Amino acid sequence: MVSSLYVDLLLYLVVPVLLYVGVIFALHRKGWLGKDRPFGLLGPLLLWKTVHGRRLLDRLGRYRRFWNAFGDLGIILGLLGMVAMFAVLLWSAWRASSIPASAAPPLTEALVIPGLNPLVPIGYGLLALIVSVVLHEFSHGILARANDVRVKSLGVLFLVVPMGAFVEQDEEDLTQAPARKRDRIAAAGVMANFALALLFFLLLSGLLVTSVHVKANGVGVLSVLADTPAANTTVTMGSDGIAAGDLITAVNGTATPSIIDLESALHATHPGQTVQVQWYSQTRGGIVSSPVTLGEALHFPQYFSGSTELLRNTSILGVGETTLPPQTILDLLTKGPAATGTGAMINSNNDVFASSVLFIALPITNELPVQGTMAQFYSVGGPLGALGGNGANGWIVVNSLYWLVWMNLLLGIFNALPAVPLDGGFLFRDMASAVARRLRPAWTSAQLEGVVNAASISATLVVFFLILWEVIIPHLP
Repeated sequence: MVSSLYVDLLLYLVVPVLLYVGVIFALHRKGWLGKDRPFGLLGPLLLWKTVHGRRLLDRLGRYRRFWNAFGDLGIILGLLGMVAMFAVLLWSAWRASSIPASAAPPLTEALVIPGLNPLVPIGYGLLALIVSVVLHEFSHGILARANDVRVKSLGVLFLVVPMGAFVEQDEEDLTQAPARKRDRIAAAGVMANFALALLFFLLLSGLLVTSVHVKANGVGVLSVLADTPAANTTVTMGSDGIAAGDLITAVNGTATPSIIDLESALHATHPGQTVQVQWYSQTRGGIVSSPVTLGEALHFPQYFSGSTELLRNTSILGVGETTLPPQTILDLLTKGPAATGTGAMINSNNDVFASSVLFIALPITNELPVQGTMAQFYSVGGPLGALGGNGANGWIVVNSLYWLVWMNLLLGIFNALPAVPLDGGFLFRDMASAVARRLRPAWTSAQLEGVVNAASISATLVVFFLILWEVIIPHLP
C-alpha cells in the first residue's frame, strides 16, 4: 500500500512542478518566451509582462502633491526602518552566537514562505503575500508616473503559483531623474506596506470590536490531560467536567484571568488539597464550579519534568492551557501596540513594546489562525456573525486580515534593509552618494560612482552575512 506521504508529495509537489515546467516549455515552443516577449524567465521565476494597467497608473499618478508627500514620508520611514533593522540584525547575530544548537529554531522558520515555514499557514500566508507584494509594486508604478518616470510594463511573477508582481520602470528615465524623485519611487513600496498594515489593522480592529467578545475572562483550556484531576472532574448536577474549549476563571476563590494567575493560585496550594475550581463550560453555556482534589506532578512523569523534589511539591490540575489568555489575544488584535497589561508576559516594563512584539509573535504561540478549539473561547455576532457558519466564516475574515497586517509589516520592515535589490538598498545608495558629494566635492563622477558602488555592495554583503550568521550559527555544534 502506497504511503499517504508519497501520495501527498505527488499531488501537491511533483505534479504541480511538472505542469509548471510543461507550461514554460510550451511558451518557449510558441515563441512567447524571451526578451521583448510577453513572458520571460528570471531564474526559476516565470514573468508575465503586459502594458495593460499603465493608463490606470497614469490616472492615479496625476495626484502628484499627494503621492509626492506619500513618497517623502516613505523616505523618512524607510531611513528610520533601515537604521532600526540594521541594529536588530546586529543584535540578532550577537544573540545567535550564544544560543545552543538544541534551542535553535528550525531553518524553515527563518524563511517567511507560506507552507514552508510552519508558522505561516499556506492559505492565509499566500493570500497575504500576493496582496502585499502586488500593492507594494503597484505603489512603485504610481510614484514613478507622479515623478515623470515612464513605466514599460507591469506583470505577475510565478513560481508554480502566483508569487507576486513587478513594475518595470524605464531605466533611462530613472537614471536621469533627480535623487529626490528616485528616492520617492524607491520608498513607495515600504510606505505602501506600512500604510496597508495600518489600514488592514483598523479594519480588523473595527470588525472585532463590533462582533467578538470572550465568553469569560479566564485561561483557555486546549486539552485535558488523561487521568489527571481535571479529567476526573464533574459538576454537581451532571457528568460533564472540564473539557477543551472551556475557560478556567478561578481556583480556590482566586481569579485566574491569565496563566500567571493560575500558576500563582496553584502554587498557594499543596498536592492532595481539595479546592473549588470555577470555569466557563461550553456544554453548560455558563460558569460552573466543582471541588477538585489537586494531584502531584511527581505522579505524572509523562506530562511534567524536573527534579524529584520540585515535582513532589507541585500541585497540578491537569489542563493544557493557551499560551496567552483569550482576552489578551483579543486585546492585541483590537488594540495592537496600545494593548495594556502585556509587559509581564515578555519581561518588559514597556507595554507598547511588549504589545507590538506579542502582536507580531502571535503565530509562534500556535494560537493563530483562530479556529477549532481556539474559536470556542469567543462569541461572534455583529457583521462577522452575519457571515454565517456559527462564526467560522467570520474567523476566516479575521485570520485573513491579521495575516495581511502581519505580512505587510514584515515586508515593509524587510524592504527597508540597506541591501540591493531591496528598496532600502536604493535609498542607501543615494544617501551614500549625497554624503560623498558633501565630504568630497572635488571628486569626479567616476570617482563618486566607484565609491558609491563599493559602499552599496559592502552594505548588501554585510546584511547578507548577518542574516546567514543568525540562521546558521545556532545550528553549528
